[in-house]
Amino acid sequence: MRGMATIGVYGFDAESFLRRLRHADVRLLLDVRQRRSVRGPEYAWANSLRLQAALAQAWIAYAHHPELAPTTELRRLQYAEDDRHGVGKRSRQQLAAEYTRRYRMEILDRVDLTPIVSALPSGGTAALLCVERDAEACHRSLIAQRLAEQHRVTIEHLGPM
Repeated sequence: MRGMATIGVYGFDAESFLRRLRHADVRLLLDVRQRRSVRGPEYAWANSLRLQAALAQAWIAYAHHPELAPTTELRRLQYAEDDRHGVGKRSRQQLAAEYTRRYRMEILDRVDLTPIVSALPSGGTAALLCVERDAEACHRSLIAQRLAEQHRVTIEHLGPM
């Protein structure tokens, strides 16, 4: 069985993020964000070009997988549910049931994950990247679940240490 991790941006600074990746022996970061930027100066390090430069210095490969990113419409659906429950994106603890159903149907059911599994490093591991701190509050958990179910990939969710 092959292993894979997931990681979010929130809760990290650049140094602690890279340290967490190294601790988990991540050799390939798979960015599954549609917009590869994060609002707020404390997360400027996670904007695509800066992140890619930092990863290159740490000898961690980078790949963007926009086909796994939720559409703008799906993100708006989740934001509306967040508003209904009075939670912000940074404090969300779980995904809305309708968002989950539609993401699986509209995104995951249409994407072949075999090339991702085939590209997993033979040494070390790969990690799915998005922004939410908790995997359960992010679509990366749905990708990870599909990888585990259909490709027997073991999953570890990485958070700040």
